[in-house]
Amino acid sequence: MDMFRKGGGRDEGAFEMKRGGPALTFAAIAVGVLVVVLLLGVFLLRVTRIEAGHVGVEINLAGKQRGASEIPVRTGWVVYSPLSTQIIEFPTYVQTVKWTKDTNEGHPINEEMGFNSKEGMEIFVDVSLSYAIEPSKVPDFYVKYRVSDMEMFTHGILRDVVRNSLNEVASTYVVEDIYGEKKAEFLGKVETKIEQKLSPVGVGVQQFGFIGAPRVPTVIATAITAKAQAIQQAERARNELATTQAEAAKKIAEAEGDARSLVTRAQGEADANRIRQNSLTPQLLELRRIENNRALIDKWNGQLPTVQTGQGGGMILQLPKPQ
Repeated sequence: MDMFRKGGGRDEGAFEMKRGGPALTFAAIAVGVLVVVLLLGVFLLRVTRIEAGHVGVEINLAGKQRGASEIPVRTGWVVYSPLSTQIIEFPTYVQTVKWTKDTNEGHPINEEMGFNSKEGMEIFVDVSLSYAIEPSKVPDFYVKYRVSDMEMFTHGILRDVVRNSLNEVASTYVVEDIYGEKKAEFLGKVETKIEQKLSPVGVGVQQFGFIGAPRVPTVIATAITAKAQAIQQAERARNELATTQAEAAKKIAEAEGDARSLVTRAQGEADANRIRQNSLTPQLLELRRIENNRALIDKWNGQLPTVQTGQGGGMILQLPKPQ
């Protein structure tokens, strides 16, 4: 009986173990499946975020539609599979790059640009350029240049475009024009040339120009400066001469006006005298004598003169005063 009980006890324990076995197995399987799912999720799904001022390009790595998607990925969270898809993020805000001789600007190396003028003179310049990528054309930009690092584009492809454009336009200008008064015109044409090369892929040039003056050999710079000064002095002399001539012409005009006035006045007086002389007839003279005598008579107060002259000997007789 004891043996039976002992044996019976072992059978019950084995039975209990058998009853708990399927539950443990299911839990282990569930945990294993969960781990597999998590691992698959880690390898098959990724989450990234497109920051403000950026646009993403979805690159299909498998299937018939391999390559860059024509529709850019906008700002926000993006879920994708790294096994079949790649997301490349591009900035669309305005970026400014400076290529200068100064190692404190841009990269710590000499990045000045050199080009040749129409007569073959080598010119060196420091350049500043601002550009931005149009968001809707980011896929075209990627297909064209196949770069995901904007530093590589800026200091590689873009720099070559700017240098080539400088050489193309400079070949039609002499060094004096680039260094002097036609510099703004020259820069405008270079900027237009850069735009023509980059606008089809969505890169817009916001600003382009020299930092400081172009650098040419000292002898050439001195000659250009001396010529400019001579032109300025000649222009100043012409202006002074024109002012002097204008003042002289004014004085001459004033003198001529005064002379004409005097001549006119003299001519008028001569005409008046001639008219008076032509009008002096004997009858008019007799009339004027009679009028004068009448005026004297009208003015006489009735008193006789106290002194009278004699007719013959010239003696003067004192007449008695009337009583």
